[in-house]
Amino acid sequence: MEYKDYYQALGVDRQASADDIKKAYRKLVRKYHPDVSKEADADVRTKELNEAYGVLGDPEKRAAYDELGDGRYRAGEQFRPPPGWGRAGQPGDGGGADFDSDFFADLFAHMGGRGRRGGGFQTRGEDSHAAIEITLADAYHGASRTVSLRVQEPDEHGRLHTRERTLDINIPKGVAAGQQLRLAGQGHPGGGGAPPGDLYLELRFRDDARYRVDGRDVYETVPVAPWEAALGGDIDVPTPSGRVTVTVPPNSRNGRKLRLKGRGIPGAAPGDLYLLLELALPPADTERARKLYETMARELAFNPRAHLGT
Repeated sequence: MEYKDYYQALGVDRQASADDIKKAYRKLVRKYHPDVSKEADADVRTKELNEAYGVLGDPEKRAAYDELGDGRYRAGEQFRPPPGWGRAGQPGDGGGADFDSDFFADLFAHMGGRGRRGGGFQTRGEDSHAAIEITLADAYHGASRTVSLRVQEPDEHGRLHTRERTLDINIPKGVAAGQQLRLAGQGHPGGGGAPPGDLYLELRFRDDARYRVDGRDVYETVPVAPWEAALGGDIDVPTPSGRVTVTVPPNSRNGRKLRLKGRGIPGAAPGDLYLLLELALPPADTERARKLYETMARELAFNPRAHLGT
């Protein structure tokens, strides 16, 4: 059989702490999870990561794996088990998962006589990761959602299968893009009666033509008429937190930014809302409108290209 380097699969060295191994696994499984990854080998990589973490994430399994020696074998090399390897039990004894891997099965069998409760291992279920889209209004006000997710779960033999799961979730007020919601006990089931893992949902904002989000700050484009920009005045503006009245300063140019402090995404330190003024020209589609434009052309000494030297 081929030797599998689980440390290499997770991108950590053999002296990595349990916390570093867990962080590396979570980072990679988020990258390659079939629900979010565009990689062609996402399914294969996810299975490899789950198998690697199934060993290195458990102190006893990791200790047995490390008995093979530090650097004695390389990934892909033909592995010849040491004397007595695999005689302590049969693949899968004690509630382990074989992940369709002979190497994993033999590793687990080697541990059969050292497990708790006479060889039965209790292994906490692996965490699951997925991404969901929310609206900006969800972040401002909170929301309840029913979501359907494609998740990979092992059967009683440890083989991974993809199935649909429907969950009711609460999105708290003030969440930010990239934040993860932890749903305790909604991950993969545990082995040997151990508790299941957790499900982590990464939040992503749905695209919105009106708004742009940067951290907790929100940018909104607001159309203004030429006379509103030139003369100034109060205008009503719909915002994610409700309609507000803002004052446009006289002689405002296209693209001017007005800051509404604390009206960004809520939180302990709320963001700001920035209104970007966008000059909107009325169409010259009637006789009266054309005459008004002609009057402006005659009476206003205005050259929009003066700064270009024309």
